[in-house]
Amino acid sequence: SLPEPPADQPPVCPRHPDRVAYTTCQRCGRPACPDCQVPAAVGFHCVDCVAQAARTAPEQRTALGAPVRRGRPVVTLALIGICVVAYVLQRTVPGFTDRLAFLPYYGAAEPWRFLTSAFLHAPGQLLHIAFNMVALWMVGPYLEQTLGRARYVTLYLLSAVGGSVGALALATATDGWLTWLVGASGAVFGLFGAVLVVLRRLGRDARGIVGVLVLNGVLGFVLPGISWQAHLGGLVIGAALGAAYAYAPKERRRLVAVLAPVVVGVVLVGVSLAVYASAGFR
Repeated sequence: SLPEPPADQPPVCPRHPDRVAYTTCQRCGRPACPDCQVPAAVGFHCVDCVAQAARTAPEQRTALGAPVRRGRPVVTLALIGICVVAYVLQRTVPGFTDRLAFLPYYGAAEPWRFLTSAFLHAPGQLLHIAFNMVALWMVGPYLEQTLGRARYVTLYLLSAVGGSVGALALATATDGWLTWLVGASGAVFGLFGAVLVVLRRLGRDARGIVGVLVLNGVLGFVLPGISWQAHLGGLVIGAALGAAYAYAPKERRRLVAVLAPVVVGVVLVGVSLAVYASAGFR
C-alpha cells in the first residue's frame, strides 16, 4: 500500500507526494490530488478504489451470456476492412480474383476457395460490395454484442463456407460448377438467419428481418448473376448456428460454443466430399 503522510505535515496525494491534497476519497479516506480523483455520486473516489471496485464487480453479460463490451464492434469493422482491402487488390493486382474466387469445379483441389471467395466482390460492380457491407453493418454489431466475438466470428466464417457449399450442392455440375462465385452474400445471409433466431429467442420483433429475407430471396430468383444457392446455404448454416447459440442451456453455453461450430464444419466437409464423390472427383 502507498505510504501515509506524517501527521504534522499537510496531506499529500499518495500517488504524487509532491502535491498537497485536501480532498479525500469517500471510500478509503486517503487524500487525492485532482489527477487521482474520480467523481462519484457523493464527493470523489481515488483511482485505486475505482480500480479495485472494477476488479471485484461482477462482469456484465448479455442475455445470451456474452461479456458486455462498450467499445466499437471491432470484429465487424475488421470484416468490412478485409473486404474493402480485398476489393482494392482485385482492382489493382492482376489475377488476384482468379486465385481466390470460388469455382465449384476447382473446389476439391483448392478448398480454401470455399472461404476466400466470401471476401471478394465483383470488381466492376461497386454496388455489389456496397450492398453487402451495408447489410453486414446493419446486423453485425448487434450479433457481435449479443453473441460475443468468438461465436460471432465462427458464425460469419461458417456461414460464408455454407454459402459456397450451397452453390456446390445445389448447382448443376454441367453448368453451375463452371460459374465463378464471389461475394459476402452467403455470410450476410447467415447473419440474417442467426439474427432472426436470436430476436425470436429474446422475444423481440423480427418482422423487419423477415421482410429483408423475403425481398432478397425474390431478387435471387429474378435478377441475373445472383446465386440463390449460396444465399440459401449461408442462411441455413447461420440459422442453425444461431439456434444452437441462442437456445443452449446457460450452464452449457461454452460447451455449445465449441461443439456447434465443429459439428457444422464436419457436416459442411461431409456434404462437399459426398457431392464431389458423386460427380466422380477423387
